[in-house]
Amino acid sequence: MNAVQTGLLAGLILGVAAAAGGFTGFLIALVLGAIGVVVGRVVEGELDLGEVFGRGGDR
Repeated sequence: MNAVQTGLLAGLILGVAAAAGGFTGFLIALVLGAIGVVVGRVVEGELDLGEVFGRGGDR
């Protein structure tokens, strides 16, 4: 799945969450989606949390 398809799918899911749960449901889905993106990037090795929080390899 490319980036456009992934973005479309995420938008549709957030739209359903907004329709079903109102604004609160939308915000919960948005926060959980952001957490999922961060976890996915860490698992794939694209994001190093040590560098993000200032504990990189420069010690």
